[in-house]
Amino acid sequence: MNDFEMNRRQALLVGGMGALSLGMPGMVMGADELDADGKAVASEKSCIFVLLCGGPSHVDTWDMKPDAPDTIRGPYRPISTKVPGMRINEMHTQLAKHTDQFTLINSMTHPGGISNHFDAMHNLLSGASTKRVQQGVTNDQPYLGSFVAKYKPSKRNIVSNAWLIKCVGPPVFCAPNIGIGGYLGSAHAPVFVGSAKNHPAMDNFEPPRIYQLGDHQRLAERRELLSSIESSAVARDARGVDWANLREKGYEVMTRPEGRDAFELDRESPKMRDRYGRHPLGQNLLLARRMVEAGVRFVTVNGWAGQAPHDTKGPPSSSWDMHGGNMGMGDAFGTGSYGMGFCLPRLDQALGGLFSDLKERGMLENTLVVVTGEFGRTPKVLTQKPPGRQHWPKCFSSILAGAGIAGGQVYGKSDKHAAYVASNPIRPEEMAATIYHALDVPLNQPLNNNAISRLPTTGKPVMELFG
Repeated sequence: MNDFEMNRRQALLVGGMGALSLGMPGMVMGADELDADGKAVASEKSCIFVLLCGGPSHVDTWDMKPDAPDTIRGPYRPISTKVPGMRINEMHTQLAKHTDQFTLINSMTHPGGISNHFDAMHNLLSGASTKRVQQGVTNDQPYLGSFVAKYKPSKRNIVSNAWLIKCVGPPVFCAPNIGIGGYLGSAHAPVFVGSAKNHPAMDNFEPPRIYQLGDHQRLAERRELLSSIESSAVARDARGVDWANLREKGYEVMTRPEGRDAFELDRESPKMRDRYGRHPLGQNLLLARRMVEAGVRFVTVNGWAGQAPHDTKGPPSSSWDMHGGNMGMGDAFGTGSYGMGFCLPRLDQALGGLFSDLKERGMLENTLVVVTGEFGRTPKVLTQKPPGRQHWPKCFSSILAGAGIAGGQVYGKSDKHAAYVASNPIRPEEMAATIYHALDVPLNQPLNNNAISRLPTTGKPVMELFG
């Protein structure tokens, strides 16, 4: 058993003790969320955070400059979308139908010029400033999902914070605190689901062991035995009543079928699975929707598009690190694993499927969708063959939708070559604060009366993003 799995014995221990925050990753439970008939009430807000690891080219996707020289604009052309004036890459044929559902931000920036994956991803996921990273305040810095799990833990699921799939390959692509809860503790760390060799696009996909609770009859017998042993003590001590109530909530959350059922993608129609795309990114987004429905509060989805059948060089963590020939990654505009000709159609299909599905199910009101990389790419195409683009932190694009975010607008503007922000810059600090605000997570509220435990962002929510 590794650090991110929970076996039957531990599950029984948790069920018997009635606490789901005993140091197991993601094991945080909120107050009861059942109505008088014992049925689940509507879920509070959740987030699906699509992290395009490696940094997609904003110039080639959502902030195109068709009038720039070909050394800037690249080979693609923009297409019209459902929103007049909002134009995106010609391969985004599905996403173009849903632009009225999201806000496109073209003014994201790392003000300190961070250009390495490690620190840029840390800033993006923590909402910390560049200075904090440079001063070394990284060792115990929690990430967005951990704070959401702390303040808005699931009330229907033993998991509050999940990650599909953990970045693998060179460690340069992984943020330093990706697998821990920082100073909030391991109970708020994400539960990792799947891998490059075990993902929901595969017929033999295996769900995480965390939901394998063993013999339900034996678990029920232990519950009954423990209740009978405690009955007299509970009657004499109010603290015992509280403990027994907590145990019962733990048992209820642990034995509800929703968490396990979320991983049974064959419950979805073939048409729905096809809508998202039968590839890692598409099926992970479908799984994320199912997990949110099952009460998981924060689901980060690795934007790995999979590997092209004819090109298996791309590691399953950084499809979007498209340097081209200077790093042996092939043509950034081609159809290899590191090529936009392969990755963009898959991203388009997956996001189109997600937005249409959430809308049809009435879930956008309570589901925040974030789609972003840790930075963008250089406006100028590299001259080596095959072509590509380098890291570019000064300006990049992101998408926000749902949970009160306005649809059909473009926020912020870059200069004529998408090199620098021309208006309304949004730093990781503002992005983090906006995410917390959308999810009703209180800003700057101390935890355990410890000043350093305030939400680690100095930014304020960008209220113009909300409808």
